[in-house]
This record gives sequence, C-alpha cells and structure tokens, in this order.
Amino acid sequence: MQAPLIALVAGEDSGDQLGAELIAALRKRYPQARFVGIGGTRMQREGFESWYDIRELSVMGFAEVLRHLPRLLHLRKALLGRLLEVRPDVVVGIDAPDFNLAVERRLREAGLRTVHYVSPSVWAWREKRAEKIGLSADRVLCLFPMEPPIYQRHGVDARFVGHPLADRFALVSDRVGARDALQLPQDAPVLAVLPGSRPSEIDRLGALFIEAARRVSAALPGLRIVLPAANAQVHARLKALLARGSRDESAPLLIEGHAHEAMLAADVVLLASGTATLEAMLAKRPMVVGYRVSPWSYRIARAFNMLKTDVYALPNILARACGLGQEKLVPELMQDDCTAENMAQATLALFADSERRGRVVAAFEQLHRALRGSEEGGAGERAAAAVAELLEAPRAS
Repeated sequence: MQAPLIALVAGEDSGDQLGAELIAALRKRYPQARFVGIGGTRMQREGFESWYDIRELSVMGFAEVLRHLPRLLHLRKALLGRLLEVRPDVVVGIDAPDFNLAVERRLREAGLRTVHYVSPSVWAWREKRAEKIGLSADRVLCLFPMEPPIYQRHGVDARFVGHPLADRFALVSDRVGARDALQLPQDAPVLAVLPGSRPSEIDRLGALFIEAARRVSAALPGLRIVLPAANAQVHARLKALLARGSRDESAPLLIEGHAHEAMLAADVVLLASGTATLEAMLAKRPMVVGYRVSPWSYRIARAFNMLKTDVYALPNILARACGLGQEKLVPELMQDDCTAENMAQATLALFADSERRGRVVAAFEQLHRALRGSEEGGAGERAAAAVAELLEAPRAS
C-alpha cells in the first residue's frame, strides 16, 4: 500500500471540492498514490487524472436526467470498462447517487472495494434504500450525524465524518469584515439573495427572487441587496434579469462568486433550497427559503409519494434530528407557495423581529458544532482515515 491506485467519481462542483480535500488528505498517508476517475479542476490541482469531463454528470431533476439518459448510460459503460481493466485498490463514489451507486455495485460484485461519500437523503424518503446502498458500498461516509444510525439498522457500515462546510466557517461570524470586503455600509440593512447555482435554476427562479427582493426594498428604506452569482453563466443570466429594472441605489449589487462573504455581510438571506441553506446556517444568518422544481418532476414526486418529510431546508431537518424541536427554524416556501409576494413578506417579517433572529442564530450555533464532528482534524482527514482503514483491511476470503 505504498502506492495504491485510488479511483474517485465526482458528479458536480460540490463533489469536486470534497474530492480535492479527500485526495489531499489521502496523499499525506500515501505520497505515491495515483488518483483516477472523474473529477473537476479542484481535484486535478491535487494531481487527479480525470478520464471524463465532470460536467457530463452535472444533471438534476427527473426531466433533465431522462433527457440525458442515453449519454449517461454510455458514460457509465465506458467508465466501468476502464475501472474493471485497471482494478483500483478502492473506488470512492462522491455523491451523484443515481450514477455512482450503480457503478459501485457492479465494481463491488467484481471484487473491488467501494466507498460511497455523501449519503443520499435516507432520512427524508425511503429509508429502506439504506439496504440497497449497502449492496453497492462497503462503507458509507456520512456528512450528518443522524445518518449512521439509520444505516446501522440495516446492517450497513456507515461513518459520520463531519461536514466539510462546517470546517470552513468560523463559529463566530465576522459581519464587519464581510461588509468591508464588499464595500457595504456597516449601518445599513443588508439582504443577500441567492436564487440558485445552476443556469436552469436561474431560468426557473431568478425573476421571482429578484422581484421579491425589490418588494422588500420598497418596504424597507435604505436596504442594500447583494446578489452573488455562482459562476459566469449564472452571472450573465442574472445581469439580463436585472437589466429589466431600475438602476438606482436600491438596485441589487451583482457580483460573481463571494457567496460566503455576501451571506456573512447580510442581516437576512433569501435563497433557493439546497446546499446554500446549510452555508447560510453556518454563517449564522436567518433565512427565507423558496424553491420550485419543474412541474413534471413535482408531479412525479407527488404521484409516487416519494417524500416522507414535511420539511425541506437542511437547517429545519438538522434541527429536528438534533433534538431542537419540531418548529421550523427557517420559513419554507415550496412550489406553488414560492411566489415573489410570499417571499417578500416572509423576509420582511424576519427583518422586523430581532428577537426571532436571535433565537435562530443561537440554534444555528448549536447545529454548527454538531456538524463539526470530533475535534481532531477536519472532515477531509476523517474521510481519508475511513477510506485508509478499509483500504488496508484484509480482504474477505
């Protein structure tokens, strides 16, 4: 095991970040290791050899996956062929469960060691999926503390390694420094608006969120609005949407990147459901969450009764799992409830209630500590330790 061959398959930008941290931590243990598979620029900067473009896997939603299914099946077949040919010492699938779990299962059946990093949401729907995941992965690495007990009930080896985002945010946030960095006044109310990180989300949600922000601005004198774009494509779409409105001092400040700084600078965050809600929680910022999926995806989910939870935002899910009560910490406006007027009113209510914001911030601090896991190292190091333990364990006879 001086120079193991380790394969990783990451499905999107967040997986690329996790993969890069995992590679860096594993390289400390195995300096001569070779890393291959599918990854993005961050992983490649750590010496990763990517066989295919990570953007090939960056699809979401039933409709989008169906549209790209032939291409995805062709990619999966080609990837399996290469992995079965080189037979790595361990294969780590990072998130992208619809793609990775099928790959992992085939490789495990062929005698390879497999790890799935980032558990699917078994706490939200179809807990029995844990058993099927156990057929694909020798070990599941979990980001949330409530996940390993679910797998244990189904006889699956799962480890809580902590959430890497919890390592990147300080327990005490620096609003003053963030406002200085973005050249925002210290004494003005600030709203950060994040309608999504994918172009498809901006096409579906961008106009709604911008209209909601404008309504908040009309009712809250002196409000400054910050609109961070996740990438150049999202920036171009948001710029086009903003061009339809006025360009006075109340117009949103559109920036590319710097989402964390925008959240830290804000008093309240208005954002789309997803990982960004976790980031806002770790920034200790009260938030309003809205989201719409395509009508087709929504009808399929409802028809098959796929969701087993009445909360969707990660801060609300974590609060219940960590014993902070059943009350929603974060207002959620989903599908038909996700309108500009509803989001504006919920946001104004948060600005008007300082006591409520204080309670939310205190709860977010508790959840941040829970997500950090043990005090030793960060999530990347703990994930690497779990992979190394499996890598060096004797093979079952």
